[in-house]
Amino acid sequence: MNRYQSTLCVALLLLSSLAVAQSQIKYLSGTGADRTVSWDFYCSDGMNSKKWTKIQVPSCWEQQGFGEYNYGHVPLNKRLNEQGHYKHEFAAAADWKEKNVQLFFEGVFTDCEVLLNGKSVGQHQGGFYEFNFDVSAFLNYGQKNLLEVKVKKRSDNKSINQAELEADFWNFGGIFRPVYLQVNPKEYIEHLAIDPRADGSIKTDVTVSNLKQTAKVQLSIQDFKGKILAAFSDPVNGKSGIFHTSHQFPNPKLWSAEFPNRYLAVYTLLDKSGKVLHKRTEKIGFRTVEVRAQDGIYVNGAKIKFKGVNAHTFHPDFGRTSSEKFSIETVNLIKDMNMNAVRMSHYPHDKHFMNACDSLGLFVLDELTGWQAPSYDAVVGRKLLRELIKRDVNYASVLFWDNGNEGGWNRDYDHEFAEQDIQKREVLHPWEAFGKTVTAHYIDYNYLSGDNFANRQIFFPTEFLHGLYDGGIGAGLNDYWTKMWSNPLCAGGFLWVLADENIMRTDTKVLDGDGNHAPDGIVGPYHEKEGSFYTVKEIWSPVFIEDKYITPEFNGLLNIENRFHYTNLSQCKLAYRWVKLPTPSAKSRTLLAQGIPIVKNLAPMERGVLKVGLPINWQEADVLELEATDPHGRHIYTWTFPVKSPVALTKNLLSGTKFNSVVQFTEDDDAFRFKVKDLQIAIDKKEGLLQQVSNAKGLLPLSKGPVMAAEGYPLTDISHEEIAGVHQIIMNYERNRTKIIWTIKPDGLVYLDVKYQPKGNASSYGVDFSLPESDVTKVRWMGDGPYRVWKNRLKGVNFNVWEKAYNNTLTGSAGFIYPEFKGYHANLYWAEIALKSGQSFRVYCNTEDVFMKLFNPLAGPSPENAITKNSAGDLSFLNGIPAIGNKFSAPNSLGPESSNYQYDFKRVLDGYLNINLVFDFINP
Repeated sequence: MNRYQSTLCVALLLLSSLAVAQSQIKYLSGTGADRTVSWDFYCSDGMNSKKWTKIQVPSCWEQQGFGEYNYGHVPLNKRLNEQGHYKHEFAAAADWKEKNVQLFFEGVFTDCEVLLNGKSVGQHQGGFYEFNFDVSAFLNYGQKNLLEVKVKKRSDNKSINQAELEADFWNFGGIFRPVYLQVNPKEYIEHLAIDPRADGSIKTDVTVSNLKQTAKVQLSIQDFKGKILAAFSDPVNGKSGIFHTSHQFPNPKLWSAEFPNRYLAVYTLLDKSGKVLHKRTEKIGFRTVEVRAQDGIYVNGAKIKFKGVNAHTFHPDFGRTSSEKFSIETVNLIKDMNMNAVRMSHYPHDKHFMNACDSLGLFVLDELTGWQAPSYDAVVGRKLLRELIKRDVNYASVLFWDNGNEGGWNRDYDHEFAEQDIQKREVLHPWEAFGKTVTAHYIDYNYLSGDNFANRQIFFPTEFLHGLYDGGIGAGLNDYWTKMWSNPLCAGGFLWVLADENIMRTDTKVLDGDGNHAPDGIVGPYHEKEGSFYTVKEIWSPVFIEDKYITPEFNGLLNIENRFHYTNLSQCKLAYRWVKLPTPSAKSRTLLAQGIPIVKNLAPMERGVLKVGLPINWQEADVLELEATDPHGRHIYTWTFPVKSPVALTKNLLSGTKFNSVVQFTEDDDAFRFKVKDLQIAIDKKEGLLQQVSNAKGLLPLSKGPVMAAEGYPLTDISHEEIAGVHQIIMNYERNRTKIIWTIKPDGLVYLDVKYQPKGNASSYGVDFSLPESDVTKVRWMGDGPYRVWKNRLKGVNFNVWEKAYNNTLTGSAGFIYPEFKGYHANLYWAEIALKSGQSFRVYCNTEDVFMKLFNPLAGPSPENAITKNSAGDLSFLNGIPAIGNKFSAPNSLGPESSNYQYDFKRVLDGYLNINLVFDFINP
């Protein structure tokens, strides 16, 4: 029997023993926002102050109705300095007397003093860090014990206030993370720092407290079912409390964001007789991180493009207090957008969030707090970075440490990160060219074209495309990512930010975003999915499908690229469907054919061609759907490709006339008037605008159109013509730059043809109508949806038949009902507008790539970058629509898709833009 086999047998015997000593955890608080414990509480100032009452722990005391709400930008001298006094009784078992008892706090904001049975145990400063005290000498064993915690929301340390309270996020006071006792044997493993590499090597620093009897430290590597895969044993010599071990684990399954393989590393202390003194287990992942200068960031030898997001620990009901369930939900939400990375902004998050990143697979930037000025003095900063690294050193997901944010770093202790970290992770200064990287924030598009002076450093923006209301994040991302993906020195980046941080105030009972400081998210405060969620999901899809127009000559081939880093395309599931969509009069879809496309087993970063089957009736379909699912069953994306042109679909839908009547025509001084059965239409004689329309059920509120959305040319003449019972109103404009024709046919359908040359460049091209917002209840349409689009955010919508009720949501600020009703909707084929009167009317589009605007989107308060210039109409049909900016950038700095249209009649087919519509006002 060799040494390895012998050690493995010993380990099996030991682990089957009933006499294994393990630490015991006793929670004094609850475990999270969804499971709390009531403590006694006194608040010095603000809401419900100056009286003893109860509070739930853990919690942010504002969300329990105490103190004062503060966003970080409020100067300290304009705030209350509330302080909280907590009391809680608990029992200490008599048999703990012969053991070691540690009292842990996972997070207290911000300064605190801890007392046990009236005696001071210790103090702590810094609001986001786990700390503990040895309370063995303070306990009354076999009796009740009184724990008191005195908390100051404002720190006595100026540098902590700069880093934590004056930063750009909400301040919440109190014991906001769990509190627990850890009961250990007298001789125990105090800490493990583990470095498992992709080659199977595993180094460990084992810190043993009260070392006396330990003769060996044993390590066993197990799977999550407890099966021992390898075991190693090291003698303990000398009196040092820290032991360094080094071993080789054969052929580990590696950890990555795509395949988050993990193992249990079980460390056991043994005395000379082989008796187990203490056992401690850590979850580990084998992986190697390399930052190669002038090249890129590699994990397990693969060069990574980080598709990341900044994320706060935040819930509108609980503030900074979280739960394991909420952490898992949040990580899944991030991965559902095809992201592979998250940055802890701007502090270390809960342990269960870190574990979710490890178990579900996200690369992590772990951050020491700091904001826009040198933060944390050298003494407190060193202490807090050690607490950060001690807690998070073994998470496989953590690839970098961030030393503060946007100037919030203290260079004096940059070197200590590597000194404290067994894995020697590199340090970032988010916002700065530092070391091998440049992490510049909120760069304009031109920066991506080499307009910078750090061309040889790895480009790695830790914040870009700052969201605000509906602007940023998805808007502009397609241009940015195209550049970033193709730049070999770009390692990707991190969007700002995951969620709108609107707090549900306990005093006013409203969601408060502190003006425009908090509504920055891809999702709403309760994780409501906004349009940018799906834009990011498509653009960052690791299965890339090149855009394609389906024409009658389509041969079934689509260009495809595998943008995974570790996953072969054969490990994913692909499926296609040829579908006939519902009509205006019907609700059901018809599946014509489906199957699995033919595609080569593309390796990561390999390109190829995918072939979908072409059934004999494929041209009868309205849409081709292509769906991809990753190896873990997570939906990657569903791409949709319209099959018919708008004119072909409209011709098919309107192929049978409803009736064949006579168009009755009259005119007076004001209008041309038409009557077809019960349909009556009046068109203004001065400008050719729809003046009034009614049917047998009454008046329809559509009027005052078509008005040109962009500056046009003067009307020169207007005339009426009749040919074979078909009536037309023809409008000609100066120098033949525009021609508009109304056509009223005996079947009751009303046609509008617009052929125009706008003046110069504009943000919107097309025609507007008036339609009172108060009259509209819902819309049903065929086109891209269900979310609205902007010129620089056209991705993330699918072609289908959609329906949504009227709402008046201000994205990220008010309403939080998604998808928003108001705004621009791409690729219109037909729409039915339902009215409060019970009536509705339909409009069919015969022109490709026309947008429908349903009222102007609500604009948030300043800054103006996120406010767009919309045309005046309520219901509009447009060839071009505006782009939207973000918090720091106007649209024209965000790339080609964000610029105004550059109209030049010499570069447009036939020199004119066209819109052809058919209105059905009779029996929709």
